[in-house]
Amino acid sequence: MTEANSESFEDLFKAEAKRTIKRLEPGQKVKAIIVGINDDTTFLDVGGKSEGVLNSSELKDKEGNFSHKEGDTLDVYFLQAKNSERLFTTAIGSGSSNAHLEEAFRSRIPVEGLAKEEIKGGFEITLGGNVRGFCPFSQMGLRRVEDASATYLDTKMQFIITRFEENGRNIVLSARAILEDLREELKEKLKETLAEGQTIDGIVSSIRDFGAFVDLGGVDGLIPISEIGWSRVEKIEEYFSVGQKIQAVVKSIDWEKDRISLSYKATLADPFDEVPNKFPEGSTHTGTVARLAQFGVFVTLEPGIDGLVHISKLGDGRRINHPREVVEEGQNLEVKIESIDMAEKRISLVPADYVSAESEEEKERGEYKTFVSQGKKKKSDNNLGSLGALLKAKMAEKK
Repeated sequence: MTEANSESFEDLFKAEAKRTIKRLEPGQKVKAIIVGINDDTTFLDVGGKSEGVLNSSELKDKEGNFSHKEGDTLDVYFLQAKNSERLFTTAIGSGSSNAHLEEAFRSRIPVEGLAKEEIKGGFEITLGGNVRGFCPFSQMGLRRVEDASATYLDTKMQFIITRFEENGRNIVLSARAILEDLREELKEKLKETLAEGQTIDGIVSSIRDFGAFVDLGGVDGLIPISEIGWSRVEKIEEYFSVGQKIQAVVKSIDWEKDRISLSYKATLADPFDEVPNKFPEGSTHTGTVARLAQFGVFVTLEPGIDGLVHISKLGDGRRINHPREVVEEGQNLEVKIESIDMAEKRISLVPADYVSAESEEEKERGEYKTFVSQGKKKKSDNNLGSLGALLKAKMAEKK
């Protein structure tokens, strides 16, 4: 190979290397792999033949132990290129100057702060050892908490600087902004994995009159009150509390409207499966009137098992306009299982002493037939008696 060709090849190699090195802007977030680590410096592979360095103190806990090792992946932010090195950070922390904080503001790089004191409207946050900032209550987290002081005071958190004025004398922060960014990343991952019919873990985030919201890690799903239990649910608080870890089944997903419907009762055994064994047709049981409707009465036979007594079966033979005329909620009622529909999960009930109109009619018809039959027999006997007497009289006259 000639010297000219060798130089040409070297130039091409350098040009190609330059093209493969990622061009980064200050504050840009990238994923990096730890390729080397010592007490002072952590060496990073940020892809495309690009390398960077990170201060190892960012990866140590209070005892000085490393929280990561070679091969681990980190989310880091590009700070600047200095002395042919590219500097990265996980967050700007203690010892940071106003210049660093201003750069963090411009580049939207997270800063580490300590919630030092609760003040009017929010918390005083200490940054970089002696720089003070302010974070409103609404920006401390994704959701409002009952006891903010107990939750946040003396806690180290990461913030985004949303306002940097008067050379650092007026700094406004937001922890919520970071959490929202993280939530959006998790949501995109959920879109790839979440599917209808899947059983998923979540944390109850809030309770409303109509159901419970569950944080699935990136998006909230709703368990409607009708999907909490197999029996009628009056108070959701009797089943869930905020912060409780639960499992639920995904019923439907609408990513365009960010709506995910969940079912908690689908994770529980269906008590209706035991109905044919516990409540066979024709058997009699004592239940509790759970609800009155215009068309009848719902009777609870046991938790999760309700049956319906139609209004036509009430009233002991007389016509009524509403079940409240003969029964009331909470009343014990002895009923008989008339029929069971396992496919529709329906049980038809009648009062234990109920006699159908057809049965009553058949009874009356039978009594009438007996009456008529007996009447004809008596009449026939009387007629025979009279005829016999007449024959005897005729025979006597001939003699």
